[in-house]
Amino acid sequence: MEYNAQMRNRMKRIEGQVRGLLRMMEEQKDCRDVVTQMSAVRSALDRTAALIVSTNLEECIRNEKQTSENSEDLIKEAVKLLVKSR
Repeated sequence: MEYNAQMRNRMKRIEGQVRGLLRMMEEQKDCRDVVTQMSAVRSALDRTAALIVSTNLEECIRNEKQTSENSEDLIKEAVKLLVKSR
Protein backbone atom coordinates (compact mmCIF):
# COMPACT_ATOMS: atom_id res chain seq x y z
CA MET A 1 0.00 0.00 0.00
CA GLU A 2 1.19 3.48 -0.79
CA TYR A 3 0.81 5.99 2.06
CA ASN A 4 -0.26 9.20 0.36
CA ALA A 5 0.55 12.79 1.26
CA GLN A 6 -2.69 13.22 3.20
CA MET A 7 -1.80 10.31 5.49
CA ARG A 8 1.76 11.53 6.02
CA ASN A 9 0.54 15.08 6.72
CA ARG A 10 -1.89 13.78 9.33
CA MET A 11 0.95 11.93 11.06
CA LYS A 12 3.15 15.03 10.99
CA ARG A 13 0.31 17.01 12.56
CA ILE A 14 -0.04 14.34 15.26
CA GLU A 15 3.70 14.46 15.83
CA GLY A 16 3.39 18.20 16.42
CA GLN A 17 0.52 17.63 18.84
CA VAL A 18 2.64 15.17 20.83
CA ARG A 19 5.52 17.65 20.96
CA GLY A 20 3.04 20.25 22.21
CA LEU A 21 1.90 17.81 24.87
CA LEU A 22 5.45 17.30 26.08
CA ARG A 23 5.95 21.06 26.20
CA MET A 24 2.73 21.44 28.20
CA MET A 25 3.99 18.85 30.69
CA GLU A 26 7.39 20.54 30.95
CA GLU A 27 5.61 23.83 31.64
CA GLN A 28 3.49 22.15 34.33
CA LYS A 29 0.20 22.99 32.63
CA ASP A 30 -3.07 22.01 34.28
CA CYS A 31 -3.76 18.26 34.06
CA ARG A 32 -7.19 18.88 32.52
CA ASP A 33 -5.56 20.70 29.62
CA VAL A 34 -2.96 17.96 29.19
CA VAL A 35 -5.55 15.18 29.23
CA THR A 36 -7.76 17.11 26.81
CA GLN A 37 -4.83 17.38 24.41
CA MET A 38 -4.05 13.67 24.88
CA SER A 39 -7.62 12.87 23.93
CA ALA A 40 -7.26 14.99 20.79
CA VAL A 41 -4.08 13.10 19.83
CA ARG A 42 -5.75 9.73 20.37
CA SER A 43 -8.73 10.83 18.28
CA ALA A 44 -6.44 12.02 15.49
CA LEU A 45 -4.60 8.67 15.53
CA ASP A 46 -7.91 6.79 15.40
CA ARG A 47 -9.11 8.83 12.44
CA THR A 48 -5.81 8.34 10.64
CA ALA A 49 -5.90 4.58 11.25
CA ALA A 50 -9.44 4.47 9.87
CA LEU A 51 -8.34 6.43 6.80
CA ILE A 52 -5.48 4.02 6.17
CA VAL A 53 -7.64 0.93 6.62
CA SER A 54 -10.45 2.28 4.44
CA THR A 55 -8.04 3.34 1.70
CA ASN A 56 -6.39 -0.07 1.80
CA LEU A 57 -9.77 -1.83 1.72
CA GLU A 58 -10.87 0.23 -1.27
CA GLU A 59 -7.63 -0.60 -3.08
CA CYS A 60 -7.95 -4.31 -2.26
CA ILE A 61 -11.55 -4.49 -3.48
CA ARG A 62 -10.57 -2.77 -6.73
CA ASN A 63 -7.79 -5.33 -7.20
CA GLU A 64 -9.99 -8.22 -6.08
CA LYS A 65 -10.64 -9.37 -9.61
CA GLN A 66 -6.91 -10.07 -9.99
CA THR A 67 -6.66 -12.10 -6.76
CA SER A 68 -8.54 -15.01 -5.28
CA GLU A 69 -9.72 -13.03 -2.23
CA ASN A 70 -13.38 -12.08 -2.01
CA SER A 71 -14.85 -8.81 -0.75
CA GLU A 72 -16.33 -10.38 2.36
CA ASP A 73 -12.93 -11.60 3.57
CA LEU A 74 -11.37 -8.22 2.83
CA ILE A 75 -14.07 -6.40 4.77
CA LYS A 76 -13.72 -8.78 7.75
CA GLU A 77 -9.98 -8.17 7.80
CA ALA A 78 -10.51 -4.39 7.66
CA VAL A 79 -12.95 -4.54 10.57
CA LYS A 80 -10.46 -6.59 12.60
CA LEU A 81 -7.79 -3.97 11.92
CA LEU A 82 -10.09 -1.15 13.04
CA VAL A 83 -11.03 -3.02 16.23
CA LYS A 84 -7.37 -3.78 16.91
CA SER A 85 -6.47 -0.10 16.50
CA ARG A 86 -8.80 0.83 19.36
